[in-house]
Amino acid sequence: MEVNTGHMRKWSLIAVGVNLLMGIPGVIPVWLLWYFAANWPLAEIGWTQRSPTENDGMLPWMLIAVPVLGLFALLWWLANQAMRRRTTLNPRLYWPISLLVPLVPSFTLVIVL
Repeated sequence: MEVNTGHMRKWSLIAVGVNLLMGIPGVIPVWLLWYFAANWPLAEIGWTQRSPTENDGMLPWMLIAVPVLGLFALLWWLANQAMRRRTTLNPRLYWPISLLVPLVPSFTLVIVL
């Protein structure tokens, strides 16, 4: 009995495409993480300067950033868990690729803007 590898390769391309498309709304969680890092831990060690208008404390972060990041992570994991079973890629290769591909739109915006 032969295995149809063409069908499996198609799912690998679909997985890359879905992760790339997830990276478009994924720009928001990446920006939230950078904004948080730049205003608190990196500012504390002197690598960045805090935004002068950032004086609200941590409560807005708990109310806005945590649900946004959690929802994006859940959707990303559910989509990739379903696609991982259909691809021929080794899990050691699939998961790093599926982590890096959604960052392409964010890095593109950083380069362009």
